[in-house]
Amino acid sequence: MEDALLKLKNEAAGDLAAIASAGDLEPFRIKYFGRKSPFTRLMRQLGDAPAADRPRLGKLANELKKELQRQFEEKKASLSRQGMAEGADIDLTLPGRTTPQGKLHPVTQIMEEICGIFEGLGFTVAEGPDIETDFYNFEALNIPAHHPARDMHDTFYVDDSILLRTHTSPMQARVMETKEPPLRVIAPGKVYRCDSDITHTPMFHQVEGFLVDSDVSFADLKGVLSVFIAKMFDESTPIRFRPSFFPFTEPSAEVDIGCVMCNSKGCRVCKQTGWLEILGAGMIDPEVFKKVDYDPEVYSGFAFGLGVERIAMLKYGINDIRLYYENDLRFLRQF
Repeated sequence: MEDALLKLKNEAAGDLAAIASAGDLEPFRIKYFGRKSPFTRLMRQLGDAPAADRPRLGKLANELKKELQRQFEEKKASLSRQGMAEGADIDLTLPGRTTPQGKLHPVTQIMEEICGIFEGLGFTVAEGPDIETDFYNFEALNIPAHHPARDMHDTFYVDDSILLRTHTSPMQARVMETKEPPLRVIAPGKVYRCDSDITHTPMFHQVEGFLVDSDVSFADLKGVLSVFIAKMFDESTPIRFRPSFFPFTEPSAEVDIGCVMCNSKGCRVCKQTGWLEILGAGMIDPEVFKKVDYDPEVYSGFAFGLGVERIAMLKYGINDIRLYYENDLRFLRQF
């Protein structure tokens, strides 16, 4: 065994002397210091040696291994110094190569900004399922079967009672049936409709918001939305409320802002009107309260819904909604 140790020492010394680059160090380390190295195998055979020789052979093996480790570290340091000397002519003042960093998608950025504004106004965030029941998506929102408003949604049905939600408004009923007023909630998420062109996609993002308490008026709705628009766009942004119709709010309104493309002067985007519609809103219909066992004589509230892509298009001046989902880095890097 002593002869085997000395032979291994000479073999390792020869291999170490032959190393000419730092890349050859790791194979050498694995060969002589790894779990399957010759030293490990010889140490396992130590138990077969005569009992009187074991201490001497064990000491010899440990000394040889330590000496080889010392020589290995010296070789490693020598190659490191050599590499630094060879690279001495490198201009260290040159700028380094930057590593590209990922960014949040523009829709995600706007979604977070919208939620942040409403959270600052005391709203909490609630999330619900993308696959919804007909009851929560329609009936609980005062849209019964055969209601003409269902045609406006172009719904993706899984079966007669299961569908991909067409808005995040089902969270109104889901939250109200489990909690008592006062409530101040926003519900962001994906929604789905059978529609696709430069201003519509089959999947898009929406933020539903609602507030319920014992004495809520349309003035409260106007106040909240005015603050939101001032923070999202600019404090000087013109706002107007137009009468409209939604089955789950009464009275209902659509909210317009002065066209951000032409500064309200009239252009192709705003169809020469100087106004752009950004969201729908209104006072929650008493029928919706009845569905969740709220007394409409005691409680009142308002609700609103806005499309995130629509807000992002207006804020960033994007003229085709499909750009969000084509994964064109030239487009995404702008955000």
